[in-house]
Amino acid sequence: MKFVAMIFNNPGAFESLPEEERERLMTEADAFIKEFTDSGEFLGGSALADPSTSKTVRLRGGVPAITDGPFAEAKEQLAGYYVLDCENIERATEIAARDPAARLWAVEVRPIMDEAGAEM
Repeated sequence: MKFVAMIFNNPGAFESLPEEERERLMTEADAFIKEFTDSGEFLGGSALADPSTSKTVRLRGGVPAITDGPFAEAKEQLAGYYVLDCENIERATEIAARDPAARLWAVEVRPIMDEAGAEM
């Protein structure tokens, strides 16, 4: 089964950490990614650009309404994601709990629907 793990934090949260802590977090993140890539459970992922660079698209009466910024009215925004291939959601949450980012921010784990669109 595949799962997406989404990291949420406040814009600028990583940059506001002391440099030593940022470096430690990145070193730990590299080890985390290597461990679960080697196990075959980490399929890939990426950090996202600052939310202020995003656009939100909604159709209103068949006409695209495009606005600046993220779609949610929240302090925390989606900062990055990765995809896991695990036996079940319990294993996916075990892995996400070992993500160094989980010590500082929220990591949401959600099943990815299969190609047929079937809900998990």
